[in-house]
Amino acid sequence: MLTVTVDEVTGLAGRDLGYTEYRVVTQDRVDTFAEATDDHQWIHVDPERAVRDSPFGGPVAHGFLSLSLVIPMWSELLTVSDASSVVNYGLDKVRCVSPVPVGARIRLKAVIADAAEVTGGVQLTVDQTIEVEGASRPAVVARGLYRFYR
Repeated sequence: MLTVTVDEVTGLAGRDLGYTEYRVVTQDRVDTFAEATDDHQWIHVDPERAVRDSPFGGPVAHGFLSLSLVIPMWSELLTVSDASSVVNYGLDKVRCVSPVPVGARIRLKAVIADAAEVTGGVQLTVDQTIEVEGASRPAVVARGLYRFYR
């Protein structure tokens, strides 16, 4: 984990923050996400049918669930110690490249593409890749925007 101050954030452009620890995507997490989003598509929440009928050979996480896990994983890579507030400012270009099977282990890789002053703070543009352990292709690639205010 890298810890910096708001004033040091602008110097991070181009910095590879490396990888988070792996975390398991459980059926319970998928089911909870389905409840929260009213997305009960069978490829996510019906393991028996997913094994029988899915092109993925079993249940898979929602693409937006995989994307949402960027938030806790991101916090493993960077802390801005003196920020008065931190805002997830949004995303540019998100792709769900390949499925995340239930039971798979995923991790995040992050590279800071840009750091720029904004009114009251600094904005980071971060290239983020969610990898599935043992898979040849990433699950999700996204460009995240984060603001750290003084």
